Amino acid sequence: MKKLIKVGFIAVALLFVATGCSKGNAKAKDNSKETTVKLGVIGSDTDVWDNVKERLKKEGIHLEYVKFTDYNQPNAALADKSIDLNAFQHQFFLDNYNKEHKTDLVSIGNTVNAPLGIYSDKIKDIKNLKDGAKVAIPNDVTNGGRALLLLQTAGLIKVDPAKKQTPTVSDITENKNDLKITELDAAQTARALSDVTISVINSGVAVDAGFTPTKDAIFLEPVDDNARPYVNIIVARKEDANNKVYQKIVTAYQTKETEKVIAETSKGSSVPAWETFGRK
Repeated sequence: MKKLIKVGFIAVALLFVATGCSKGNAKAKDNSKETTVKLGVIGSDTDVWDNVKERLKKEGIHLEYVKFTDYNQPNAALADKSIDLNAFQHQFFLDNYNKEHKTDLVSIGNTVNAPLGIYSDKIKDIKNLKDGAKVAIPNDVTNGGRALLLLQTAGLIKVDPAKKQTPTVSDITENKNDLKITELDAAQTARALSDVTISVINSGVAVDAGFTPTKDAIFLEPVDDNARPYVNIIVARKEDANNKVYQKIVTAYQTKETEKVIAETSKGSSVPAWETFGRK
């Protein structure tokens, strides 16, 4: 009887150990699982994010790119939960989108400031622009207004100061050179170069078209305090603003290593915004 009790005790003990080991392994396996985060981006240039993505693997976070071609698509996808985050726009664009579409999307971290540029395959200097020249600018409210302000900074037009950051073509108060301004989808402004004398092109679109903004733009937007509204950001839904995984992504982006990649890939055309304008 004692032998039977002893054998039974050993069997129960072994079962307890086996069960404990099994639970421990399951827990370890759960901890090793990657959390997938869908990140919406515009265009094909993901060099900087590729570097961040590689480092995030060590934290069990897998970034999955969802690429868009239209500037309104990533916010719509974020609002309807098709994606988790997006990184393509500046704060002013986001504020305007939220107002127009009654969404509640928020910035959770600054990325870069990417100056808007004036490009041409017909002239080398903005001073050589002739009267009646054709000009292409983005057609959305924020980038269109920014483009007109850039043309004003370049000395080509004047706009109504009461319109602040959002002047439209109808707000031009002086156009001495009788420039013929055409509004296009931002993604089409680089392709329009063959049809116009100059085109105002967003940095990301210009890079995708093979340009180096600091070298190829005939006039580049100054990076100063006036550029603050145009700092690019990582955006989430408001209820996810403090999500720990998303905050880890922001932290991984805002590093010295990312700065190096930005400098190498943009050839100085993009400036790490968290150093100049703060982390958020």
